[in-house]
Amino acid sequence: MGPAMKIVRGIFAAILLLSGVATSQAVVRIAEDRGGRIGTYVDKYQGLKSSGETVMIDGLCASACTIVLGAVPHDKICVTARANLGFHAAWDFGSSGRPVTNLEATQMLYEMYPTSIRSWIAKRGGLKTQMIFLRGRELMSFYRPCFMDAQASAHSLGSR
Repeated sequence: MGPAMKIVRGIFAAILLLSGVATSQAVVRIAEDRGGRIGTYVDKYQGLKSSGETVMIDGLCASACTIVLGAVPHDKICVTARANLGFHAAWDFGSSGRPVTNLEATQMLYEMYPTSIRSWIAKRGGLKTQMIFLRGRELMSFYRPCFMDAQASAHSLGSR
């Protein structure tokens, strides 16, 4: 291969690299989010659904935070080795001031999840007061791993 061909190939490679940078999407990072009110999270994630942004789960995403799994397209979610999803039944404060399971809200929450996640939850006895966790290799079997260079451009999605 002559020097001119090497230059052409080098320019072509640079063009491909730059075009990839120009078309990359923003990354929203979720980490250490313990959840909250279901409605707040539905509102928070509604804009992400059509934004084209990738959601990186890079730590704890528990309770209402897990609504992201049903709100954002599957191909726009990635997980790191630190990702840890926590699921439990929805609850309200009862007349005694103690938490009481809200069956209607729990069913609504369950139906928000993708079929594969609902199946995983069902195999563990469903959504109960005790939190169940999906993490590690088992989680990686449901969602693609994040590329580490995406962390550099990630911005966090706050839990409040």
